[in-house]
Amino acid sequence: MSKQDIPQVVNFLRQNLHLSDDSVQLALKQSQSNYNSLPIVLWQYGLVSLPELDRVYDWFESCIY
Repeated sequence: MSKQDIPQVVNFLRQNLHLSDDSVQLALKQSQSNYNSLPIVLWQYGLVSLPELDRVYDWFESCIY
């Protein structure tokens, strides 16, 4: 995922997973050096469940990669 993809990702996380702005910003900050780690960061911090993590990866696969 490139830096240009971030707005799409943020939109998905807010609209589809109903994450708060603070949660999204925390995850982005923690994965700043490697945005591809964003889904794992979301899961590690307890911001998404395993089924939601699957949804994130499915979305990434269809929209980003």
